[in-house]
Amino acid sequence: MKYRISLFLLFVFLLNSCQNQDEKRLAENKKEAKKKELIFNTINKGWVFYDTPINTVSEESIKSWNEWRQFLEELKGKPKKTIGAFQKKSSAIARKAIALNNNIPEQFNQPQIKSRISILITKIKMMDLYIHLDRIPDEKVVFLIGDINKELVSLERQMDKIVEKNKIPLEEGESDLMKMIKDTARAIPNVSIDPNIPRVE
Repeated sequence: MKYRISLFLLFVFLLNSCQNQDEKRLAENKKEAKKKELIFNTINKGWVFYDTPINTVSEESIKSWNEWRQFLEELKGKPKKTIGAFQKKSSAIARKAIALNNNIPEQFNQPQIKSRISILITKIKMMDLYIHLDRIPDEKVVFLIGDINKELVSLERQMDKIVEKNKIPLEEGESDLMKMIKDTARAIPNVSIDPNIPRVE
């Protein structure tokens, strides 16, 4: 009889212990789900990119610079429902950003533009890295989106500056000077040196 009571008590204890573990697991799952929901809501709210050109130069560049058009196109359309959708979109944006280094129109193929593209790519890669972490730092992701927008504005303003500068007519002889700067081999003409003239040391 005592053995049966002991067995029964052990069974009740085990049952109670399993129920407690199940309740604990359910509570943890609920907590995790709530945390993921908050992360999703923060990123969803902050996912706002400057996907339209801010000036006519940037708008005109869409026609001639395919990579620029595709990049701005990729920034459009906010992902829905899951963090996974945001992760997928982030990776697609990163790929399109890297492609901006290809086929840069000749007038924009300058250090000022290239450096801004490089900074933009770095910021986008950082955002893509953060959004793929197991514990997503949602505030950092949103902060980087703001930074990416600033870099976009900076890049487009620089494009505008270059176009405006090119509109200024060159002064007489300036075009020859520019050619000489670009082609240093032609900058110094071949001059025959007279051996009778003493060298200045």
